[in-house]
Amino acid sequence: MKTINLASILVATLTLALGVIAQAQQPTKIPQIGFLGATSETAIWKRVEAFRQGLREFGYIERKTILVEYRWANGKVERLPDLATELVRLNVAIIVTAGPIQTPVVKKATSSIPIVMAFDNDPVGNGLVESLARPGGNITGLSTLAPEISQKRLGLLKEIVPRLSRVAVLGNSSEPGDAQMLREARKAATQLKVMLQYLDILDPKDIDTAFRAASKERAEALLKLTNPIATERRSQIINLAEKNRLPAIYDRVEFVEDGGLMTYGVSSTDLFRRAATYVDKILKGFKPAELPVEQPTKFELVINLKAAKQIGITIPQSLLYRADKVIK
Repeated sequence: MKTINLASILVATLTLALGVIAQAQQPTKIPQIGFLGATSETAIWKRVEAFRQGLREFGYIERKTILVEYRWANGKVERLPDLATELVRLNVAIIVTAGPIQTPVVKKATSSIPIVMAFDNDPVGNGLVESLARPGGNITGLSTLAPEISQKRLGLLKEIVPRLSRVAVLGNSSEPGDAQMLREARKAATQLKVMLQYLDILDPKDIDTAFRAASKERAEALLKLTNPIATERRSQIINLAEKNRLPAIYDRVEFVEDGGLMTYGVSSTDLFRRAATYVDKILKGFKPAELPVEQPTKFELVINLKAAKQIGITIPQSLLYRADKVIK
């Protein structure tokens, strides 16, 4: 008959108990995601804060329950491929792209890590997804596709300058969606009997050149399309528009908050907040291919009366009534 070794049983029991306790005390792995911006963080800080707010709404707190690796190109878009590669090497769970110029770069860097677009002008037309309903790959997110925006922006300029005949358009031919935005603007210009002067800004040094060209052609107003370089240098754009006494309508509210005249477009902060919804779903197991790309639901008209006074124009009262926000 075998003798039961009580000491051995106690040691084994204690070892098992300690193992269970150690396993229970093991910290839960904190998810790590990437965030890639073409501008600086300060240039779009309200959008970044909206994204963070969206994360908090799902219970994610940075550096406590989620880690976000931010990478900023600071307006130097040639840096984006290296920054995207850095995030891929970190093996982050998701990469959030803060604009349309970043997403194709990240797509080239990875076909496996999920990509969430905070916004893209035309994700189907730009070849990023197969369709809005069924993205079909590792990319999903939000679209700002709203072709009627160009017509509305030009129409708003026409309300301010009833005899408007020439409009300078600040674009960026390397920006995904730029060609479509310009096509839509030209359609609207034909209907409104306005001539457009397209000015391509591919480098900060092109900004002064563009305004000189606009002055030479006697432009009477300014329309800005999506352009990360212009967004990064928005103080320069605003000052030149004021110096040339050009009523300007911008694609981002930040321009108007910093002294520009007017903006009408999709609410960027709403899009960035909604981007957090995709992050939450993907971290919970959904595949990007299963998550439809959402279209804009919130638009805003913001007018700066100080800017109007600086260039000597009067905003019609009917337009002020329709504004979501008036800066006095």
